[in-house]
Amino acid sequence: MIAYLQCINKTCQEKFPITTKTYHCSKCKALLDVNYNFAKIDAQELKTRFRERRNSFVPIDQSGVWRFRELIPFLTDEQHIITLFEGNTPLYDAPKSAAYAGLKKLLLKHQGLNPTGSFKDNGMTTGIAQALALGAKAVACASTGNTSASMAAYAARAGMLAAVFIPSGQIAYGKLSQSLDYGAKTLQIDGDFDTAMQLVLELSQESDLYLLNSINPFRLEGQKTIAFELLEQCAWQVPDRLVIPGGNLGNSSAIGKGLAEAYQLGLIDRMPKMHIIQAEGANPLARMWAQGEREKLLAVEKATTLATAIKIGHPVSWQKALRALDWCKGGGCHQVSEQEIADAKAIIGSDGIGCEPASAVTLAGIRNLVNDGIIDKEEKIVAILTGNLLKDPDYTVNYHLDSLYQKSQTKTEIIDQQNKIVAHFANQPIQVSAEKTVIKQVLGL
Repeated sequence: MIAYLQCINKTCQEKFPITTKTYHCSKCKALLDVNYNFAKIDAQELKTRFRERRNSFVPIDQSGVWRFRELIPFLTDEQHIITLFEGNTPLYDAPKSAAYAGLKKLLLKHQGLNPTGSFKDNGMTTGIAQALALGAKAVACASTGNTSASMAAYAARAGMLAAVFIPSGQIAYGKLSQSLDYGAKTLQIDGDFDTAMQLVLELSQESDLYLLNSINPFRLEGQKTIAFELLEQCAWQVPDRLVIPGGNLGNSSAIGKGLAEAYQLGLIDRMPKMHIIQAEGANPLARMWAQGEREKLLAVEKATTLATAIKIGHPVSWQKALRALDWCKGGGCHQVSEQEIADAKAIIGSDGIGCEPASAVTLAGIRNLVNDGIIDKEEKIVAILTGNLLKDPDYTVNYHLDSLYQKSQTKTEIIDQQNKIVAHFANQPIQVSAEKTVIKQVLGL
């Protein structure tokens, strides 16, 4: 047994075959990891192999995820791999951002330059591969936008039905447009992200839908390769600190796992410190960290932030994120204001690097940590940018027109209409109530 599922609860640690369609431990209901019995490796030889694959024309070698496949060995059949050549994202020097934060140097790892514009692609290629390995015909997710866009694209390539559950009126059009264009059945749920998440989780347990939110441990296996690629770009010299946006907390969890495995296997000689940054209106983990709470999620009812990608009050991966912070000792979880996010995003843009609002919490957080004396200006810091500028262009335009508000109502009125374009292949979103019976009927479950 090379790969297996394992409960993350230290007092349980129950193991399950990877062929089991489950997202929680059946004994204690805790989250699961995909773990491995890694063979002894030659670290230098493996690093050379990773680098040489970049010159290959084989599709799985060109993928910035499957290029590291020795470190995600859960597949027995590579024919299940669907790749859009995800990963291989740049590590930018950002001098204006560094100066704004009070640092001598700052590096930005831009996951927004993935095929669908966010870090979700790293995890979706592995999640879809496992779905195909299990024989699934339909996949589903709840989403504030990026997950749905990514899942829709990969499901389309795999010939699978994609069912997307989005909170009605709470998704940026740049992201919604992707789900519609890639052919997903998009359900606009009455309620917020957490309502949509609970519905899709229950439906995946009651039907053949395969869930591809970050509660799925196979998704996080792809996202952990962000850590491997980042380390490779740093010549396997570990940065002093990594700074990561915090929403549903799957990305920080995955990167933490990747770092821990790289250290365990001898690919690196130490662990960096990790900082997770949240918006102050969607800050459950930051509240927990500040209050010293480690056992119970301090959920935020009706989370609020213009950084919609992290507008999540009940993050499913909070336990794994806390574990990642424990592995990367010396960091923590912090919050930033809407004003700080907006200004940080504009500064990142002034470096010629565009990102969605949720990404900019990293620079805002770093600036505060430098001002508080937690980060020294000489340290080597890498911040993760999670999404592309074009995911939410309205935010950017409104900021620069000095018309960005935390709360606003907009009325759009069409004055004249001529020469209508016929939408022969329209894939309209479907407004539904938050009732499973209605949703099952719509999806034909």
